[in-house]
Amino acid sequence: MTHLPPLNWLRAFEAAGRRLTFRAAADELGVTQSAVAQQVRQLETHLELPLFERLPQGLAFTSSGRGYHVAVAAAFENLRTATDNLKPEPGRVLISVTPTFAAKWLIPNLPDFAKEHPDVDLRILATEKISSFHGDNIDLAIRQGKPPFGAAIDARCLFRQEIIAVAAPTLIAGQSLPLPAKAVSELPKLHDAHDLWPEFLRVLDVRDQGGHGVRLNQTALAVDAALAGQGVALVSRFMVTRDLAAGHLVQVTPESISGKQDFYLLAERKPRADKAIAGVINWFVSQAKLME
Repeated sequence: MTHLPPLNWLRAFEAAGRRLTFRAAADELGVTQSAVAQQVRQLETHLELPLFERLPQGLAFTSSGRGYHVAVAAAFENLRTATDNLKPEPGRVLISVTPTFAAKWLIPNLPDFAKEHPDVDLRILATEKISSFHGDNIDLAIRQGKPPFGAAIDARCLFRQEIIAVAAPTLIAGQSLPLPAKAVSELPKLHDAHDLWPEFLRVLDVRDQGGHGVRLNQTALAVDAALAGQGVALVSRFMVTRDLAAGHLVQVTPESISGKQDFYLLAERKPRADKAIAGVINWFVSQAKLME
């Protein structure tokens, strides 16, 4: 009979295969990066074949590693399913989103969700941290990113990043839209952690003449400041569709830039789809299509 590798080696390999970096796998498992790398090396030595190619930006499966990961991930999923079945919570779905996505898109659309899915207990974890499907017990996540996301992740692109400049009508009272580039350069700027103003001003071919502006750590705060008439903010169009339609904000210039990372709905690949989770996924996908 073949001796199974130690469970810790398999856990390290399974996590590394989903995250495709030892660092992210270590954060999920609560151990050091070197510990995960060592456990994977020990597993490769035990199996006498390489499972990953080590690349400058992360990991890539070997052909043997990819097939083995599918089987190992399925085994862990069976264990989780058996454990979950001991204390099932029908209809409960926990989704991890960023605070900005929660405040500017998800919460305004929750009444529609509740109407379509009254039996689903949708719970929201708003955090900037990368959540773990296992460590945080989440079912779904929405994050900015770009493929690949790992063999065990089902990723669906919801919203492409189209960054536009918006302001309250009171800030530009008496001026005709669209504003010329020089007028945009003279407005006070609302900066967030993405720091996209230098790139946007290069597209307009102007320098910033609006002073220091206001610096905030979240896009949601920049949008709130724009709504209060404190300056012009850069934000993904889909997050301010309601405010634009209601006249609370206006797009000050037709120019836009494409973000480097789009918004993806992430879920674990599972052999059996949970009805409530499938309903939430379908709702997000349908809402995204309505905004195309």
